[in-house]
Amino acid sequence: MATEEYASVWTRPKRGRRREQPALSQEQIVAEALKLLDADGLEALSMRKLGAKLGAVATAVYWHVANKEELVELVVDEVYAEIEVPEVAEAAGWRAAAESSARSMRDMIVRHPWVAPTLAEVGMNYLGPNLMRVSDQLLGVYQAAGFELTEADNASKTVLGYVIGVASVEAATISKLNRSGKTWADWRAAVWPAAVQAAEPFPRMRALYAAYDNADLEAGSEDAFSYGLNRILDGLEARLA
Repeated sequence: MATEEYASVWTRPKRGRRREQPALSQEQIVAEALKLLDADGLEALSMRKLGAKLGAVATAVYWHVANKEELVELVVDEVYAEIEVPEVAEAAGWRAAAESSARSMRDMIVRHPWVAPTLAEVGMNYLGPNLMRVSDQLLGVYQAAGFELTEADNASKTVLGYVIGVASVEAATISKLNRSGKTWADWRAAVWPAAVQAAEPFPRMRALYAAYDNADLEAGSEDAFSYGLNRILDGLEARLA
């Protein structure tokens, strides 16, 4: 595979400032790109649209980032700065820290639904300083629990895999609702009758839908997330024992 396929904003040598270019910082570019992504999603982002929002020609943006892929790398790392990983003062505090950091990551993905698809891509996203900081702190949480380094890494990845999977489904639903202008209540009113009808021939699914009838979908998502997260942490705790 050609080396250029691994090109990244994190590996490319930084350019100096050109005197003829208007004052436009990387921080300004990332902040405006984040606004566009939160408003319109990943597919709607373009370098031309970003340049128009910044009041700068596209070439001014390209001076800082070579392409849209590099821009996304920067913004992904920017939102990773929102993830909080508590320090673990003693081994007994590892589980609370693991749960808190998992919830913090889920909250970040739900706040920025566009980020979910980027987390499964193979590339250089994982070289950013904020993501490195989060990864390093998470290793510290699981090492404090008693796992040696490589198993601490596996434990961290197991929890993160669960969080990213669940939050990505939530993010997709939120994105769809945002595009349609509908609320959770609107979505339920439109979809639930068809779902109940589809489940009618299947006794266990019919009973399940009956059990969830009139349930709060948002609260149900929180309960389901908490259940899965706690069962994973139970397993890690049993592994330590």
